[in-house]
Amino acid sequence: MKKMILFVCFVAVTAMAYAGNDKPIQTNELPKNAQQFIKQHFTNVEVSYAKMENELFDKNYEVVFVDGSKVEFKKNGEWKEINCGNTKVPDAIVPKAILDYVAKKHVSQSITKIDRDSRDYEVKLNNGLGLKFDLKGNFIGLD
Repeated sequence: MKKMILFVCFVAVTAMAYAGNDKPIQTNELPKNAQQFIKQHFTNVEVSYAKMENELFDKNYEVVFVDGSKVEFKKNGEWKEINCGNTKVPDAIVPKAILDYVAKKHVSQSITKIDRDSRDYEVKLNNGLGLKFDLKGNFIGLD
């Protein structure tokens, strides 16, 4: 029993020490599809810094641009969150159904943040309103 408690404590301490371990990287160290994404959608914006975030069982990447925009990537290089602060997320990134919904229901608003996971998309409009959509782009509620 004593060995089990020591083992659990060791694992917990190791996990706490390892979690949140961020490492600055160059953009050419990002996965190839993340590099391509930046070249395609953020061509005219200079990168301020990039970092790799090591979690206990996962790895993510974050790229911050000099204008304050930020893109987070999964370990495979797919984007998971784009936050453009007060500016508009490039339309080419947002699924067409979501763009159409926002254009129809929130006429003078633009999307400044988009987040996706395995269940849904969450977007934030420039007026602060948060909207949720399923993976097909159907509106499912406010966030």
